[in-house]
Amino acid sequence: MTLITTRPGPGAARPYRFPQVVRRAVAGGQVVAAHLPGQNLAVALLLLDGGAGREPVGKEGLGAVLAKALEEGTAQRDATAYALAIEALGTELVTGLDWDSFQVSVQVPVDRLSTAVALLAEAVRTPKLDPADVLRVRDDEVTALRMDWANPGPRADAALRADLFGAGNRWGRPMYGDPDSVAALDVDDVTVFHSEWFIRPGTLIVVGDLDRVDLDALGAAAFAGTAGGPVEKGGPIEVPLHDQRRIILVDRPGSVQSTLRLGHPSPHRAHPDHVPTTLAGTVLGGAFTSRLNHLIREVHGYTYGIRGDFASSRRFGRFAISSGVQTAVTAPALVESVGEVSRTQMTGVTEEELAVARSWRAGQLSVELQTPRAIASALTTLVVHDLPDDYHARLRESLLAADVEQVSAAAAAHLHPESLTLVVEGDSAVIRDELVATGLGEVVNHTP
Repeated sequence: MTLITTRPGPGAARPYRFPQVVRRAVAGGQVVAAHLPGQNLAVALLLLDGGAGREPVGKEGLGAVLAKALEEGTAQRDATAYALAIEALGTELVTGLDWDSFQVSVQVPVDRLSTAVALLAEAVRTPKLDPADVLRVRDDEVTALRMDWANPGPRADAALRADLFGAGNRWGRPMYGDPDSVAALDVDDVTVFHSEWFIRPGTLIVVGDLDRVDLDALGAAAFAGTAGGPVEKGGPIEVPLHDQRRIILVDRPGSVQSTLRLGHPSPHRAHPDHVPTTLAGTVLGGAFTSRLNHLIREVHGYTYGIRGDFASSRRFGRFAISSGVQTAVTAPALVESVGEVSRTQMTGVTEEELAVARSWRAGQLSVELQTPRAIASALTTLVVHDLPDDYHARLRESLLAADVEQVSAAAAAHLHPESLTLVVEGDSAVIRDELVATGLGEVVNHTP
């Protein structure tokens, strides 16, 4: 017996209330905080303007190596003593790196927060950076990257990024570097990068019951011994669109599947079209119910899943589609994917599709923004992208208020099917002729 059921419709997005944002200048740095009355857990996050975008070209991976070296001891104590001090508080250092920032955070009971912030600052400001430790950490990172790059995907991702942004630019290279770039790093590279970007005060994000913490004291501990003021963030990067599509073939001999990466540049994070563009991306490929997933997975059965969305940083953004398909259906999957992007760009979205996207995106907020760490992450978005303090408080209403005309206009303005770069990582001997026959664009071989 076959059971057929109707897909459930969207429910009402649950309301949520974002806590009030508190800002103050302390000891040369900035403290940005959110009050969670009665919350026994607190998060402190040190936000530094030392993201991957600050790494010199040819030195990709510095931030990732430095992140792992921070717990290898400090000027005050060796690695074992530091680990014991952190563990005694029931916490750990959590590091994060993106194009715009470097983040280090701790989460502890609120009565241990001041001690935890002091230990966090000790690791960030005065790491030991013993040459032997730095080289060992670097080599571990190289090994991990080599294992990762042996899988399908990283080479295709790198080829797409290089074609969109230029391999001669830092943002045209992998965020965490590649095995070769990281292997070439030396101790001086790491120590110089630390001295340039990790001694500046930055911003301390604090989330918890503010009635039980002293923000001035926390800021003083986080910014002690720092020097230098804010640096120029730089405006949006003008990335030109290609005047025609191209197919870049990354050869993977013997592969039984093809890895697809399609993309083009898109607006930066603070662009006024961010909300309608996000919703357009959700309808097209950003959810399991999306057009791309329905067509490529459910109708044709070419893949287990396909995703397409907009991602953005402080200075640039990109639209990208990613999937893996059987080698035999590489060409038709590519044709159908480009066709769906074109249809969305030309015809926009429907009210039914948008209702699902609005409800899902708005409803996620009440689920995602519940924990102190999630609130801290939201505050970093405000700081990095210079957004107003009430941005998250108004975001739900902005999502629910977006109409078909706005979202369709964003799709028309920010989807560029004719400028897509189509990267295919697969068995060139099997798929090249079929790719040429699609007529989607010139087929060129990827040269690392």
